[in-house]
Amino acid sequence: MASVTYNHVWKRFGDVVAVQDLNLAIEDKEFLVLVGPSGCGKTTALRCLAGLEEISDGEVLIGDQVVNDVAPKDRDIAMVFQSYALYPHMTVYDNMAFGLKLRKLDKADIDRRVQESAHTLGIENLLNRKPKELSGGQRQRVAVGRAIVREPKVFLFDEPLSNLDAKLRVQTRAELSKLHQRLETTFIYVTHDQTEAMTMATRIAVMNKGKLQQLDTPQMLYDHPANLFVAGFIGSPAMNFFNGKVLVENGDMFVDMDTFRVKVPAKDHEQYESVVGKDIIFGIRPEDIHNPEFAPPGIIAEPVDVTVDVTELMGNEIFLYLVNGTHNFVARVDPRTQAHFGDKMQVVFNMDNFHIFDPSLDPENPPIVGGPTATTVIEQ
Repeated sequence: MASVTYNHVWKRFGDVVAVQDLNLAIEDKEFLVLVGPSGCGKTTALRCLAGLEEISDGEVLIGDQVVNDVAPKDRDIAMVFQSYALYPHMTVYDNMAFGLKLRKLDKADIDRRVQESAHTLGIENLLNRKPKELSGGQRQRVAVGRAIVREPKVFLFDEPLSNLDAKLRVQTRAELSKLHQRLETTFIYVTHDQTEAMTMATRIAVMNKGKLQQLDTPQMLYDHPANLFVAGFIGSPAMNFFNGKVLVENGDMFVDMDTFRVKVPAKDHEQYESVVGKDIIFGIRPEDIHNPEFAPPGIIAEPVDVTVDVTELMGNEIFLYLVNGTHNFVARVDPRTQAHFGDKMQVVFNMDNFHIFDPSLDPENPPIVGGPTATTVIEQ
């Protein structure tokens, strides 16, 4: 088993910087997920570790060994790509066993590994088929199985579930988590799907534009995002953002959003004194906006008048798309809520859970006020 370290890694394609000064320590046996939008550098970072891309600067280590100049086949890793890359003339069994045969493993050991992997992925009945006889989802599971049988030091996954249907994606996600627990091996997993990241990861590394934005546990990322990008990327539906200003009147502190305002709890005044009178961005998650009739007891609730624009009934919850003046935002409310298009109603903001971001410090990606900074959470 092995840890993985990116030490000031850069990757440039001509004038384009794909990965910028990446410092990341992945612990032995950890399940780390690299997450971010398309083009953020997460797959390039993975390919640099696999040896499929030559890094421009810095070092990549597997365990204590610098592997910059080590051939991919000698790095003791197994990688699952988004594409299946199966040998079309071989059966599923032979596809999964091929790498083991090249390493001249004992035939009984090869058979054991293939059978165990097939059972884990639910493809025992497919072992004698050719890839052309499989669905896309089945082919992807075979590709995952081919990596599993190698039992390497580090598993690398590049969006392996993207070609599965919704039900199989959830099922395979759970199987990968179980597999990680059983093998006790380092997993590094790339995805743009924050739900996959939140449900599987030990820690998540959020990337954007080639830079590591925040590294933390899923719950800490959700509760304490370092900046506007992380806050908006983690969580579904995404966090609501409002341009506003922090004001103090007669000893009370408010966030004024022009067409409405909410009072800041007294316990938080000190935290936000530095932005009084400044333009800020106020953030609150849809699940912290409630129908007053079904709001959780004991919360600090601030009322806001709204007009219902769209309703989405999900069965166990309702998404309300709401309008107040120029502001459009989403609430995730109790399924007993009776709301229809055009209704005027009142919702309450849970002021126990909100965030304020300061654009004056970074207009492109404002940091959170009074919370963790990107630097501190990456260096932990």
